[in-house]
Amino acid sequence: MALSESEFGILKEWRGHIQPVLMGSFVFLCCLEAWLWVRNHTWKKNKLPGPFAWPIVGNAMQLGQMPHITFANLAKRYGSVYQIKLGSTYIVVLNGDSLIRKALLKHSVEFAGRPNFVSFQSVSGGTSITFRSYSTQWKAHRKIAQATIHAFSNANSKTKKSFEKHIADEAEELVESFIRKSSSHQYFNPSHELTVAAANIICALCFGKRYGHEDQEFRMLLGNVNRFSEVVGAGSLVDVMPWLQSFPNPMRTAFQSFKELNRDFFTFVKEKVMEHRQSYDPEVTRDMSDAFIGVIDQADKETGLTEAHTEGAVSDLIGAGLDTVSTALNWMLLLLVKYPSIQRKLQEQIDKVVGRERLPSVEDKADLAVLEAFIYETMRFTSFIPVTIPHSTTSDVSIEGLNIPKDTVVFINQWSVNHDPEKWLDPHIFNPWRFLDENGALDKDLSNSVMIFSIGRRRCIGDQIAKVEVFVILAILIHQLAFEKDSSQELTLDCSYGLTLKPFDYKISAKPRGSVLNSP
Repeated sequence: MALSESEFGILKEWRGHIQPVLMGSFVFLCCLEAWLWVRNHTWKKNKLPGPFAWPIVGNAMQLGQMPHITFANLAKRYGSVYQIKLGSTYIVVLNGDSLIRKALLKHSVEFAGRPNFVSFQSVSGGTSITFRSYSTQWKAHRKIAQATIHAFSNANSKTKKSFEKHIADEAEELVESFIRKSSSHQYFNPSHELTVAAANIICALCFGKRYGHEDQEFRMLLGNVNRFSEVVGAGSLVDVMPWLQSFPNPMRTAFQSFKELNRDFFTFVKEKVMEHRQSYDPEVTRDMSDAFIGVIDQADKETGLTEAHTEGAVSDLIGAGLDTVSTALNWMLLLLVKYPSIQRKLQEQIDKVVGRERLPSVEDKADLAVLEAFIYETMRFTSFIPVTIPHSTTSDVSIEGLNIPKDTVVFINQWSVNHDPEKWLDPHIFNPWRFLDENGALDKDLSNSVMIFSIGRRRCIGDQIAKVEVFVILAILIHQLAFEKDSSQELTLDCSYGLTLKPFDYKISAKPRGSVLNSP
């Protein structure tokens, strides 16, 4: 319907006014944000140093593609403890080996909290050990889970042997898969096969079941893991810019996907644990689900723990074990082909210790110092979990003469620990030999200085399990196969930032070394 002349005039006049109104509103919001920034920085006693934060976005635009590098560079200017602002949230960033160990060990309780982020509330139905806030109930939940994992995997348990067999079986499957791919395609990217192997091991550990690669349920699990990595950043943005949920935008859409993936994953875990409850026998511990059911389901009522906390512990173990192990192995294969002389040294030691008539096992670890050194140097050099899950302070705390109020969000820059020049000689050079003493043995003090699973009260509860997985799989791969790079491809150590630092796609070939698995 056409507008009358008077209506058209009103519309024209309205359009003439709306632009100044919008511009005035924007200027007002910027001024308000600037005033709040000045007030917070001027009135706060013992204010923390840090870069200027822009209105609305804070320092978000300054972090770049690799925030951990930016954090380390800012520490050179503002010191090991400083403050940034992301969206509407002030955040304290901790850097450097000495400072972070002081915070997480000497002030372990004060830095043991978790922020009240909306994304954290979407994980495991609120029963996650990893993402829940520090409390008496949380302490009971974590203590029971840690003790259960230790009992399940200690040196004298039958379940330990079962777990190690699951790892060895999956490693053998990897060897055969790599040989098939090399024969048909010559060069291939190992990333997918490593993810499948890690997923199968953690499913066998938690549910006593290995899935076929074509299993529909398993493919859905892997698909959700890949999608989760793609949308996890949306959770982070919405946490510090909650107003993104108030109007249609790509971040709100991605955050909805983030919540749906968490819900689907937790539903999958609950169904598996429920199946275990129906066939549970207290005399037989088949896997970690049984182990958790046996202790958390039966925990004292005073702890406040319920059956849902069993499912939360299983979810944590799966979530922590899958991406961490596959990413670590992905980096290790890349470094093996980038440094073939190191690969040969590893093969020589494994052949000398293990021989060609059997496969390596975890019992060989004490005699494979070069392999251990390679693993620790890969974790240190890549720091593939560069920043821990955000902490928060449980009370006011003073560190380095600076006061940090209760409920402050805290970022722990693990990358800065592993590249601290005061701790490591030439930290930007890949050198496994740094972990060996004059007798060729592993330097335990130095290897314990590598920070990849955090430390203190928020240390990853599955770190020892992950280390066993990585050691056994890598030892078998190196024992069985010789890896070569694609000569037409220039290898790079550049990576993408996300849940973990992942190397860019690369291709390798894997040739059998004429040993146990492929002998006639």
